[in-house]
Amino acid sequence: MTDKLITAFRYRMIRDGQTIEELLRDDWKAGKKIVHQLRMDKAVTDPDGQPLEWRTPLEAGTELVFHFNDAASSYKPDEHATVPILFEDEHLIAGLKPAGMAIHPDEQDEGGTFMNAIIAHVARNGGAYAEHIHRLDKGTEGIVLVAKHPIAKALFDRMIEERAITRIYHAEVDGRLKRMRGTLQYPIGRDRHHPTRRRVSPGGQDAVTRFRVIERDDEATVVEASLETGRTHQIRVHFSHIGHPVIGDTLYGGSETADGNYRLIAKKVSFKHPFTEEQTTIELK
Repeated sequence: MTDKLITAFRYRMIRDGQTIEELLRDDWKAGKKIVHQLRMDKAVTDPDGQPLEWRTPLEAGTELVFHFNDAASSYKPDEHATVPILFEDEHLIAGLKPAGMAIHPDEQDEGGTFMNAIIAHVARNGGAYAEHIHRLDKGTEGIVLVAKHPIAKALFDRMIEERAITRIYHAEVDGRLKRMRGTLQYPIGRDRHHPTRRRVSPGGQDAVTRFRVIERDDEATVVEASLETGRTHQIRVHFSHIGHPVIGDTLYGGSETADGNYRLIAKKVSFKHPFTEEQTTIELK
């Protein structure tokens, strides 16, 4: 890598007469720290690299280039760890994490994880920045969203907090669920007897999972589950709590699988794209 890394993206103004300041403050609600740094660095330019005035109204269609000096992620590119890319634009990557692969390394020089594969993909295309927006457990397969620059990271983080991203999972659970659909609303907290396990607890954080049955027999039930909240292990804890743990999830009482992975897939994400304002849906077929 070079001494000075620059992450950049292009954006065309959507609203006529809007200023750069209004775009950042009102539309994107970018953090004060990011906005201040961009202003100090004169980091918003035209395509020829000329800095633009922040309070000058611009025409719809005006192209802006945002530059981030030294915005680089610390993940080590690993060309041996590859993941399918389901969607990509200048702001976002949606990658398919296989079951059994960790989201990120525990140590900086570690390889073989989803983010090692993603940063290798980004580096091949001349980039240096990639940060995951949400996580999946190692035993879970599915879609993971990754920001390609700091403003995208800030915007998508806020969308997660505000529940503006719909996430749909498919899970196969032990036993035959009696109800065809329902809502599981049980607060989730840490299990003080186990370092990683969570449990339903009156003092825990509010957690809401909605589900509908796709198919079932006497041995197992396949459900589609949507998260209104994103608590750690939420689907796993909720279905275990009602006596139907996810198959393969032995931590929460699920029956064993040959590969040791969970029968849990992050199947679909849907959101209004904060940069294009288009409704965007990414789904595994």
